Parts: sequence; C-alpha cells; structure tokens
Amino acid sequence: MASIANRRSVMVLYSDPVTPISHAVRIVLAEKDINVEVNIIEDNNRPEELAELNPYNSLLTLIDRELVLYEAQIIMEYLDERFPHPPLMPVDPVARSINRQLRYRVKRDLYELIDDLEGDNEIAAVNARKSLRDNLTAITPVFDQKPFFMSDDYSLIDCCMAPLLWRINTYGIKLPSSAKSLIQYGERLFARDAFKESLSDKEKAMNI
Repeated sequence: MASIANRRSVMVLYSDPVTPISHAVRIVLAEKDINVEVNIIEDNNRPEELAELNPYNSLLTLIDRELVLYEAQIIMEYLDERFPHPPLMPVDPVARSINRQLRYRVKRDLYELIDDLEGDNEIAAVNARKSLRDNLTAITPVFDQKPFFMSDDYSLIDCCMAPLLWRINTYGIKLPSSAKSLIQYGERLFARDAFKESLSDKEKAMNI
C-alpha cells in the first residue's frame, strides 16, 4: 500500500461529486488553499488502486505521500493540523473537544438521515425529510447571536453544515419562516470564495 501512495508527489483526494461529507472535505481543502489533485469519481468508475489503499472500499480517500486517510472527520482534522492557516479548530483543548462533539452531533442528528432521504423507501424518506427540517429548525436560535455555529469564527463545523444547507432544495425541504437566521447563516457560508471553489459541476446545479 505504501508503494502506491509514494508514487504521488502531490496530495490527492478521491471524492464523489455529490455526497455531502465528501463536499465538506473539499471545502476544507479550498479554505486552506491546499495544492491538491482532486479526482471527482463516479462510484461505478473508481480506480483499481483504491481497493488496495482503502480497506473499506469507500470512495472518499486522501493520499499525502505515504499517508492514506479514509474517514472524513480524520481527514479534516489532519488537514487543519498539517496546514494551520487559516485555523479551522480552536487552540484551547476544551473548545476543541466541544467542536468535535458538535460535529459528532451534526453527524448523528443530520447526516445520518441522508441515506433514508436518498433511498427508495418513500415512507422512510418522508420521515427523514421531516426529521431533518425539524432538527435544522430547532438549532436556528444558535445563529441569532453568532455569525457561525456557536462561534464568531468559521470552523470545521461550518464546513460540515454548508453541504447540508446547500442541498435543502434537492432534499425537498422547505424551512419555516422561523428559520430565518439559519437561512441567513447558509447564505454567509455560500458566499465564501472557498465554498464556491469546492463545488463539483453536479453540486453547482443543486441550489438553482
């Protein structure tokens, strides 16, 4: 496995064109302005070498010389530590732990609904759509006082939230008027140059 990774002199990311968590990793790369080769791969056209590099046969994979990473949160934290400017995690250990826990909650409460949303079971999709709308509406007050997710500073949590909010229309979710501050938060995320640079061609068409 190391010999395959060592052939690469430039950091390489394999990503699909539409999965929110893959999009989050691409946002981090763009925020850091990292020199990286981003390979957007359709699932049925993945390179053979990924089977050797990634034991779980999942598509999202980062290769940095001899290092191979294939879990999104680990990839994002590695990128933030490897390229510390601009920082996307707090310096204080307590604040860093809170950041990690909030990302865990975003994953559990929001991201884990995506499979049902995109699946063939219509009843499960309807329930997931309602849960996602309700969960997003419930966290709206978080954005009444702070420009970003419980912070004055943009962080990895925002990198995870942006892909979800960008896909609201695609998921068929209509947020209530009471979610105004959440909608405005999304608009701030979408206006960032790094967000625009991170979009695949398919993602660009999602929020039209």
